Amino acid sequence: MTDTPLRAAIVPVTAIEQNCTLIWCTATMKAAVVDPGGDLPRILSAVEQAGVTVEKILLTHGHIDHAGEAKPLAEQLGVPIEGPHEDDRFWLSRLDEDGRNWNIRGVVFEPDRWLADGDTVTVGDLTLDVYHTPGHTAGHVIFHHAPSRFAQVGDVLFQGSVGRTDLPQGNHKQLIESIVTKLWPLGDETTFIPGHGKPSTFAHERAHNMFVSDRALSA
Repeated sequence: MTDTPLRAAIVPVTAIEQNCTLIWCTATMKAAVVDPGGDLPRILSAVEQAGVTVEKILLTHGHIDHAGEAKPLAEQLGVPIEGPHEDDRFWLSRLDEDGRNWNIRGVVFEPDRWLADGDTVTVGDLTLDVYHTPGHTAGHVIFHHAPSRFAQVGDVLFQGSVGRTDLPQGNHKQLIESIVTKLWPLGDETTFIPGHGKPSTFAHERAHNMFVSDRALSA
């Protein structure tokens, strides 16, 4: 895979085993940390092991296990935070409270850049497309690198499941609509890293996911 423009490594963090993801440009070895919810020493060790230079932090949404330690990491590395969509201001403003409830460190912050549908973010020479995908949270976004057929989808879609919608501002109908109208058009061959669990492909989920397979949605 060394000839691919994008590489990614999953770094499980917090007791909830959230997939913090290190994404980097193989041409420049510049990287982004996606969803640093906690366990900063583990994340920094992965950065060192990959031999990359982190230039920004990207967030899919504002839940504690994804964003709890984004601010401390940004300050430690001297890099900006981009994302999520501004509709997740609700979650970012209560990270300290949610941290106490989940026994995870949570530091309230406002990102350097809110993201919206149709925006792009750069990592080295890579350009990733941003899609606003509400349902799990109101301001959830995903990141897609078309040339690599790769997506980081946070808690929208999992291998065999979908994101929960029973928390504040969750909406199951909206979540399904986000998957069908924003994820599926990216192509069956797209490999995705979810916020929890193992990577999969959109083709596999359209064939086997009990919530959003083509068969389930046509029933």
